[in-house]
Amino acid sequence: MKRKTKGGIPPERDVRERLIEVATGLFANKGYATATTREIVCAAGVTKPVLYYYFRSKEGIYLEIMEKSYKRFESVVGEAASVSGDVIERLLYLCDKAFELVLEKIDVVRIMYSIYYGPPQGAPFFDFDGVHQKLYEAIGQIVIEGIKKKELKEANPEDMTWAILGAFHMAMENELSHPERELGREGLRRILTLIFGGISRQTGRRGKGETK
Repeated sequence: MKRKTKGGIPPERDVRERLIEVATGLFANKGYATATTREIVCAAGVTKPVLYYYFRSKEGIYLEIMEKSYKRFESVVGEAASVSGDVIERLLYLCDKAFELVLEKIDVVRIMYSIYYGPPQGAPFFDFDGVHQKLYEAIGQIVIEGIKKKELKEANPEDMTWAILGAFHMAMENELSHPERELGREGLRRILTLIFGGISRQTGRRGKGETK
């Protein structure tokens, strides 16, 4: 049951979050260009002036969705990349936490893909390449450390990074296009473990926490 302030008015945070949740769903399912401000406010149970008060426009609520999601992604990747352990464990942990967030925010990912790869929809600019670069750099840094520590084979660190990131993107695109295949986090871990079997100096190793 929703909390209410005096007079039965929902708290400000509830209104903001409801607008964001509703707009995210509409942008993901209908497309940014097709979803209207009227649909957003009707689905959220508020009026247009309320949306304008918090976000100024449809463009404003879109940017809020993207920026809020990116900050969460940045935090998750930063924390996951800084954990201790051997290199393979750290790479598995980083990819798992990033993918867990993808599953949680799958509608936001769908919006990003539709705008980045699809036809122009008139959405305001957002640096999607920066999102990709953040994960690429985090994986790449751990890979370089692994080579220096001789936990990974002597090879081109960029090639290793692309192999890992490629598996991550494949799993993400499967969730967007074929969720019925149920690859999920365990499937991504299995695929990454195969890759790590090829680049690790420790043959036959199993990632910590891997499902048997």
